[in-house]
This record gives sequence, structure tokens and C-alpha cells, in this order.
Amino acid sequence: MGSVWGTNLKVSIFGESHGGGIGCVLDGFPSGVPFDEEFVLQEMSRRAPGKNKQSTARKESDLPQILSGIYNEKSTGTPISCVIENADQHSGDYKNLVEHPRPGHADYTGSVRFHGCNDPRGGGHFSGRLTAPLVFAGAMCKLFLRSKGIEVGSHIASIGQIMDTPFDDISVPAEQLAQLRSQTFPIINPAAEQAMLRLIEEARMSQDSVGGIIECAAIGLPVGIGSPMLSSVESRVSSMLFSVPAVKGVEFGAGFAISSMRGSEANDRMYPQDGKVLCETNHNGGVLGGITNGMPMIVRAAIKPTASISREQRTLKLTTGEVEPLVIKGRHDPCIVTRAAPVIEAAVAIALTDLYLEAYGYARS
Repeated sequence: MGSVWGTNLKVSIFGESHGGGIGCVLDGFPSGVPFDEEFVLQEMSRRAPGKNKQSTARKESDLPQILSGIYNEKSTGTPISCVIENADQHSGDYKNLVEHPRPGHADYTGSVRFHGCNDPRGGGHFSGRLTAPLVFAGAMCKLFLRSKGIEVGSHIASIGQIMDTPFDDISVPAEQLAQLRSQTFPIINPAAEQAMLRLIEEARMSQDSVGGIIECAAIGLPVGIGSPMLSSVESRVSSMLFSVPAVKGVEFGAGFAISSMRGSEANDRMYPQDGKVLCETNHNGGVLGGITNGMPMIVRAAIKPTASISREQRTLKLTTGEVEPLVIKGRHDPCIVTRAAPVIEAAVAIALTDLYLEAYGYARS
């Protein structure tokens, strides 16, 4: 099963949505990285459910119990493992999904892949609940990257057709990333918040859901990380991002829009400044030839609407082969984008840590 990712840093995710707990193991994490418990708990809180009408009513504290790898407030260099307890399961809400797979969800494909032995409660291992240990792993990687002068942050770029102001891809201040991290609703333009909230509420009241886009930036990256052509920065980061449930699209820099530009417009012209090579534009998102060029790395992840909606749908009853009505019970987010920012950041931070260790090894600078 593909629950282990990485080359120099290996991340393993385990557990099911309604099992006793979920967790992760970080193998290959460097020694000597200061452990900031307050920061890690803040990251977990950003993702945690049950805080408002825009998220599921399921209430989980998401407090990670660290079993190994941290001693005297520093990483030891041995595997870091943590477990997060599941405390608020309503497993009975999912009994009918064994025969009636949800449209847009992994009930059907998971059952076929694992010969009917998969745990269907709450989506099992396919659930967005599994992003909690991913955020823990990402928080640890952010601490490592921070020790190298690298910061990762994000904002809600859009919900439905409502757009936020994009990052200035030439210069993303670390202070802006810190401010966004402290916001319950991480957006740059305050005027967009109420419009987004109204759209989410409209979807909730109509028993539906809505998706959106998270824009993520990594600043302070040195030039030269990444390897062409089968281990590029884009391919490694995308690999982690597509491991996040509900991510259906990834783009760097101008992304698909670059295809409509002329070369004279798309090319990021270079110039020297204070001993560094900078670019006048950043249409390539800080990556050229699969290698970082020193500009901010800008990546966006498209997140589909929550598959589990309470509106009546039609689906196939597997035991009879007949199409029947389906009403999904349980507690589900009308918009998972509002809690997705720390998850996308975590995926990016994990990938960049793996790439950094590939480029520079484990020696501490």
C-alpha cells in the first residue's frame, strides 16, 4: 500500500478515520532541530474540525502524542513517531455505504482495490481525517526548513468563483506568511471573506458543497535544489500534493496561463542585485528545469467540493446492480478549503525537506 513517501526523508501515515487513532512516522529527520511545541500545536489547531459552520461538526482535539524522536526539546535523528486519538466517531452513519458507494468518493474504488476488506467507516484510510498526522509531519519539516531560513505559508486563493488577492510572486514577505498563519480565515483581501462565507453558507443550506484553490509560497529557498528530469521540484512537490485527499489540480507560477503567453512575456528576465541573481517576473514559479532559481516558489492546489453531501443523490447498489436513491448521513464539511491551508503547506514542506536533504545532506550549517 502506498502510505510511505520520500527518498531522504520517509513519511509513513497510518490509521483509519474511525479507528482507535491515526498517526505518522518520520524516518530520516535530521538531529538537532529545536522542537517548538507551541508552533506544532498551533499548526494542528489550524486544521482541526468543529470550530464553525464552515467545517464538520465532528470535534477532535488533534493533540499529537509523540512517542519517539524528540529528547531535551530537540530531534534525536531517530524516527519521530506520533499518534493522534480518534475520540468522536459516529460509525453507524456509514453502514449503508458498503452497498451504496458515495458518488465522488473512494467507497467503490477502495472496495475493489482491497477486495471488500477496507474499513468504510468515515472513509477509513481514504478520509480527510488522515491529513491530521500529515500536518504534524509538515510542522516538523517547517521547523527544519525555518532553521535553514526557509518559510512556507499559504492563503485561500479562491472559493468557488470568489477570488482573493494573489501573492506578489516577486516578493512574498515572511511577515505576511506569519500573519496569514494566525488568521482563522487565511486571506489577503478582507473584502473577499464575507463573500466566500456567504457562498459556503449557501452551499450548506442547499445541502451541497463548494471547492476552491489554495495558493502556497515557499521563500528563502537557495538556488540549485531539485534534479532533472525525473526528480524535479515540480514532480516531487506535486507527488505530495496529489496525496492530499480532494486535490485534483496543481500548478506552479503562471501555471496553465503560461501556455497563452508569448515567450518574450513568459521568460523571467534575470538581473544582479547585492550578489544575487533575481528575476523581473516569476511566471515560472521559482523553478527552472526542475531546479529552484532563488525566487519564491509559488504553487496552487485545486481542491474539489466535498464529495459527501446531504442532498439526495443516485448511486449504484452493488448487491443488486440497480441505481437507487442515496442520502448520506454523518457530519461533513460544506467546504474543506477553509481547513486545507495547513495541509497544503505541510505537503509542500515535507517535499522541500526531502529535496533539501538530497541537495545538502544531513550536515548542520
